Parts: sequence; C-alpha cells; structure tokens
Amino acid sequence: MDNQQKFRVFVFSKTAAYRHDSIPAGIEGLKDLGVSSNLFTTEASEDASLINAQYLSQFKAIVFLSTSGEFLTKEQLHGLKTYINNGGGFVGIHCASSAMRSEPWYGELVGAYFTNHPEPQHSVVRVENKDHVIVSAFQEEFKWFDEWYNFTWNPRDKVTVLLSTDESLYDGGEMGSDHPLAWCREFDGGRTFYTALGHFDAAFQDESFMTHVLNGIRWAAGLV
Repeated sequence: MDNQQKFRVFVFSKTAAYRHDSIPAGIEGLKDLGVSSNLFTTEASEDASLINAQYLSQFKAIVFLSTSGEFLTKEQLHGLKTYINNGGGFVGIHCASSAMRSEPWYGELVGAYFTNHPEPQHSVVRVENKDHVIVSAFQEEFKWFDEWYNFTWNPRDKVTVLLSTDESLYDGGEMGSDHPLAWCREFDGGRTFYTALGHFDAAFQDESFMTHVLNGIRWAAGLV
C-alpha cells in the first residue's frame, strides 16, 4: 500500500503535569506500528496549537499518548470537540486519563479520570467482549506488570468494557469487584478508545499490546 492509500494518525504527547519516561518509546512504537502494519502514516507533536479542527481534519484518528495536566486552552479544546463531532477517532493511552480535569467533556471523551495508583506490580488482565477486534489478539487472561490505575468513576454503564482486572490479585485497588482497564464507545459524533495499560517502555515492544493499540486505532478511525 502506498502512502496515498494509507490513513493518517496524529500522535500527541504534550504534558503539563507528570511526564512518563515511556513517551519516546510510545512514539517510536506507534510509528513502527504504522510501518509494520502498512496501514497508516504517523505525525507526532507536542505543539498544542495543532489541536484545531482544520489541522486535525487530515487524520482518521488521533492518539493522546500519556498526556497530562491542563494541556489545552479553551480554544484548543473546542478544536478537539469539533474534530470528534465531525466523526474523528480518539485513542487515549495510559495517562491520557489524568488530564483536563477542569473540562467534564474531556473526562467523558476518555471515559473516566485517573485518581491514583499503587506501586507497579503484577496482576492478571481479563478480556471482556472477546469477539471485539480491539482485544482479539489477547488470551482470555494474561499476566501483566503495570501501574494499576484507579478511576473517579466506573465507566461501564456508558462504554463497552474490553479489559478488566481482579483487585484481589494485587495491592492498592480501590474500585472493588469491577475494575475496568480498557473500553470503547461511540461518543459525540466520533469514536473513542482508551487503554490504561502502557506505563513502561516494554509495553510498546509487546506484540499483543501493540495489536491492541493498532486495532483500537482502526476501530476509532471507523475502519473496522
């Protein structure tokens, strides 16, 4: 497939609060994913002035890679809203849920806000909705080492939950017996997918995780 046939993806990783060391690995992994899948080309930036309807209109999907803090102005947020309203696809990875707390619309876009996490440790991730393309590469259960995010609310009533974990298998969970980790839904004219996994560089070298992200991008872009 030549570049004219590929769709375009914008990777945005600006941080105004905590900055994850894995961001460079994530950018590299997403660029490599576009090449290895032969499906999309990638533009990456931390220039928030690019979050406007005109610039974003050239992309089928945008990926917010561990963005944090209040990183968008009101005008830029309006540009993001317009992009979604016009059918754009949104993918949030890991710390994208720890951002723009002043804007409830953003919390709905991502699905929930991050509150805190215990020290990184192993747990078991369980696949829900196994037939969904976004989780099709995973076994029904798999061990994973990460920061296990707690959230302000459980988004299950509004989203399709794709991955969850069992808090009895690790220390520091605060959401009880139902702890979603990844989800998707149609939202405000577009599609949105969020995964809480991805704290460490190793995630972006893990074939199953990157297939999860690839299919999330494809789904958000409306291509599957």
